[in-house]
Amino acid sequence: MASPQKKLSIAFYWHMHQPVYQLSPDGDYVMPWVRLHAVKDYLDMANIVKKFKNIKLNFNISPVLLNGFENYGEKNLHDLHSRFTVSDIEDFSTDDKNYILNNFFDSNYQSMILKYPEYNRLYQKYQESCGEDIDIFTNQEYSDLMALFNLAWMDPAYKNEYPELKKLYRKGKNYTKEDRIKIIEIQRQIIRRIVPEYRELIENNKIEVTTSPFYHPILPILLDIKDTISGECDDLPSNLKTELDAKIQTQFALDRIEQTFGRRPRGIWPSEHCVSEKELNMFKELGIEWTISDEGILSDSINFEFVRDFKGYLEDPYHLLKSYRFKTKYSNIDIIFRDAVIPNLISFEYPNQDSKAAANDLYDRIKVTQSKLLSSPDENHLLTIAMDGENCWENYLDDGNEFLHTIYELIDNDPTLETVLISDYLDREKHPKPLNRICAGSWINRTFKLWIDEPIKNLAWTYLKQVRDDFCRCVRKNPLNPNIKLARKELFVCEGSDWFWWYGEPNDSGRDNIFDYLFREHLKNIYLYLGIPAPEYLDIPLLSAITKPSRFPKGEFTPTITGRQEDSAEWLNAGCIDIPDGPVLKETKFFDRIYYGCDSDNLYLRFCMNEYTSNTPIAKKMHPQIYIYAKNFDKKQILSPVRVIHRRESILPVAKEKFHNEIKISIDNNKLDAVRFAQAANNNLWIARSGRKITTAFGKVLDMSIPFDILNIAPGDTLEFMFANANFDALDSYIPNDSFLTVKRSL
Repeated sequence: MASPQKKLSIAFYWHMHQPVYQLSPDGDYVMPWVRLHAVKDYLDMANIVKKFKNIKLNFNISPVLLNGFENYGEKNLHDLHSRFTVSDIEDFSTDDKNYILNNFFDSNYQSMILKYPEYNRLYQKYQESCGEDIDIFTNQEYSDLMALFNLAWMDPAYKNEYPELKKLYRKGKNYTKEDRIKIIEIQRQIIRRIVPEYRELIENNKIEVTTSPFYHPILPILLDIKDTISGECDDLPSNLKTELDAKIQTQFALDRIEQTFGRRPRGIWPSEHCVSEKELNMFKELGIEWTISDEGILSDSINFEFVRDFKGYLEDPYHLLKSYRFKTKYSNIDIIFRDAVIPNLISFEYPNQDSKAAANDLYDRIKVTQSKLLSSPDENHLLTIAMDGENCWENYLDDGNEFLHTIYELIDNDPTLETVLISDYLDREKHPKPLNRICAGSWINRTFKLWIDEPIKNLAWTYLKQVRDDFCRCVRKNPLNPNIKLARKELFVCEGSDWFWWYGEPNDSGRDNIFDYLFREHLKNIYLYLGIPAPEYLDIPLLSAITKPSRFPKGEFTPTITGRQEDSAEWLNAGCIDIPDGPVLKETKFFDRIYYGCDSDNLYLRFCMNEYTSNTPIAKKMHPQIYIYAKNFDKKQILSPVRVIHRRESILPVAKEKFHNEIKISIDNNKLDAVRFAQAANNNLWIARSGRKITTAFGKVLDMSIPFDILNIAPGDTLEFMFANANFDALDSYIPNDSFLTVKRSL
């Protein structure tokens, strides 16, 4: 006889969000992901509940995503992909065709390209040519490529709902312009259905809809930037002064969902499950009843580490399966915490398995968890499966349909399991566990590192702070400016999490340059609306702002070491690193660019000094220093660690490298001090060596000649080196910050 089981409640909670891909409110979308996910995920993910008697689901929809539904469905706006799709191929330029080749294969090969013979043939043809020849495709093949890309991104379930769409799938190739227009129009029809059908499911109590702050900002950063970084950080603003922005973005989001669906959300999904005590206080002030975060945050908050076996099963799931109540300065707010392993399985492991087998594995995991509740003193237990609801399904062969149908059916047929709407569950939970403190953090490593406290991310926050300060000054000066509302909206857009997620390490979208461009354009829009000139630093891509070479050495050269700019022609073959101003760097950086290169005997460096710094009072309070760290790439040498002092706990990987040579140049009261040269010794020590052979000249520029021999670089060897820009021996920046420069000594 089977042992009795306590009923286990399950909250499936799917998060739907896309950032702002437009440059202006009525302009084309630069990227197509709102449209493509709308026809692949958003509608069928909710409508699946109609097929099951007892299944209930929870959805989180960001307001900016609702804007996208309206723009595509009602305003008939385009993105670049859809505009090409409905255009005459005969009018395409060389750049247009290059764009199509580089973007219309942006689909999962196994699940979205391989299944369509003509799409696969075009892909193979493209790969064989390495994408370098636009003439490899005929106009008809370009037409087929655009049609098949759009068809591949649509959920296969729509074949049976739209007879014309079914014919288009069957056609397979030889698509006409009229066919391509029809595909885009059917996609618009699907998008127009999303809001009405969600509203119907809400009214029938089959789904619950919550939201996130309007443009998906990381609220703890906006509320208190100091709470989100690991220590002192000189390259970040001390205070963003965005507390009001955080509140308005949250208030506007609640209003938008109520306006759209007829019910005000009772709960909220904080962007990236980022939480803090100040955020919970703000939520309760706005009338929010409950929120959610990650298992890791609960672990830190209750000082209980969740132990899992080698299969990922929790040894003791009790604490994770409870709801919690946190006392804010207003009143109590409820919090649930999601299981951290199941989302990774659904996103990354299960797509590689048979979908039915994967669903049964998830069901078994749920049952194992349930079996460990027999000794629990409580009757109510909630397993929260909360995750991105849009980005994993293209990795499944059938867009995840079989997996979702199978897991929902298994749960629906099990009388000891139930799926719940989160608000309903919390209403009947009479005894939530008290939560005495909440540890600030996110779902990733329990920190905010994916959005802040990294050089290029920090620079983006600095840009945002400076622009916001300019906005506030302009509003105070002219409070009747009719465009203040539009400018403030652009400011809110720039506070979104997505920009900072893709900047810097470790994430790479493959389109980071587009995200960077969008971020800076929205910052510039603020000045456009206010009628004032935008600062020049916003024209410089942040991706290049963190000191990477703008050009590499073209060949050997032997310049004269003069310290004068007049002989710049001698440096034409040099490599160059441009160091942009940024909104605050202009006053604190010591040089604008660095030239570097070599001949057969010497390494040559030229530092073009920042005239702005040298002519301001702040320069008199500084003691600029340049450290050069170098080593032989080809041969083993004794190495020792960097000695420059770091101002913060967050250390870049390049700072953890060891080097054979250290050269220190100091400038005191606009005069060059003696050069200090050191070489590494055993036991991580440095020994002073004579630097008399190093030649320097300081005037408008600082020129240096460093013999390869004193660096122990023999003919044919490669020298690796980097710079540390410092002030009073405390680091300001590494140049470059994520790699080394190299020169090879000729034989």
